[in-house]
Formats: sequence, C-alpha cells, structure tokens
Amino acid sequence: MRIGVIISDEPRINDEIRVSQVRLIGPNGEQVGVIATTVALNLAKEANLDLVEVAPNAKPPVAKLIDYGKYKYNEKIKAREARRNQSTAEIKEIRFRLKIDAHDFEVKRGHVIRFLEGGDKVKVTIMLRGREQSRPIGGVELLEKLADEVQDYGTVESAPKQEGRNIIMTLAPKGKKVHTQSEQRRRGAESRAERQARQAARLAAKQESKAKAAQAAKEAVASVEQKEDKPSK
Repeated sequence: MRIGVIISDEPRINDEIRVSQVRLIGPNGEQVGVIATTVALNLAKEANLDLVEVAPNAKPPVAKLIDYGKYKYNEKIKAREARRNQSTAEIKEIRFRLKIDAHDFEVKRGHVIRFLEGGDKVKVTIMLRGREQSRPIGGVELLEKLADEVQDYGTVESAPKQEGRNIIMTLAPKGKKVHTQSEQRRRGAESRAERQARQAARLAAKQESKAKAAQAAKEAVASVEQKEDKPSK
C-alpha cells in the first residue's frame, strides 16, 4: 500500500505532460495528428492556450489545445445548473381527525394544494380514535374526497390504507418543481441568467482570436512537417 500519494482527477496540462509524443486536437476539434510534445507545447504558447491531456491511456496520449481556465469555468456552470434543475421534493405531512368540520377541511385542503404547487409530495394521515378504528371506511372516504378536490394539482401516489390507528394516503405533485417555482425564485433565475449572459459575452470576445490561433497552429505544424520531410544534406 502506497502512503502519501495524492490521486487527482484533474488532467495533466502543459509541462505536466511528460510523454515524447501526443496526438494533437486543435481548439476547434480539428485533428492535427501525432507530433512531438515539445512542438505541441510551443503551439499552445503561441496560441495563448493550454495543452491538456484528454486521453492519457491512448497510444500515444491525446492532447487538446484549449483555454483550460474557461473549460473549468464552463464545467462548474454546467454542474451548478444540473444541481439546480434536480428535483428536491420533500414529503410534507397533513393530519386530519375523522370528525373534521367543513371549515377545517377547507384549510387543510389549502395547505395540501400549496405543498403540491411547490412541488412537494404530501402524506395525508387520518388519525382514528376509539371506536373509529373499527370503521375505517369513513377515513378512506374522506381521503378520497380530498384527492378528488385536489386532482388538478396532484395525483394519488399511494392509495388510502390503514396502518395501526391511522389511515394514510400519499399525493404527488403534477409536473416538476422547477416548473412551479415561486416568483422570487423565478426572479433569481432571471438574474442569474443575465449574469451568465454578460460572462458569456466577455468570453465570446476570445473566440475570434482562438480561430486565428487554430489556423496559425495548423500552419506551424505544416511548416514543421515540411522541414522534417526535407532530406538532410
């Protein structure tokens, strides 16, 4: 067992690449070919880019000319967006007594609708007392009535069933939470989108120079190959 060795998931870049040759990919995905690593490093410096080893186990390893700082930034943004779009639904719980009056039922129903609109599941529990346990059908009917009245907002995920002294039903929201977010969250998303648009605009300013750098890289490689092809005197 090796102790004190740090294993990194980060790719090797620039001078960290120690192999003699790499199969080079240009900044726009063009296949440059197999060249000496020293030549690839010079091309990266001339283009103000990084040489990044993207397939270390290939023979020879594959390296690409990219702006590694921008690449890391874009990966971070993608990961953050993926986390944001994931459903984070919680399970809320609403408790009823079997003998609930009409006003309290309306209040409870309002809570259920609010939870479902927020993208959360709702566990509805009817608590039975004394002789009510011998006639649970009343609780089932009450839950079915609730499910019918909130059907525009959610569906029955788990039908009413008795568990000990309680009758339980689970409702699931229709659609995804991301589509039913609050106005405050919507404004926050718009604000983030504006910031990202500004950042993208600044990054886009580099694209033209990169295209020119890619062309220069290809021309330089062609020049090197021509020199290597000439017979020595």
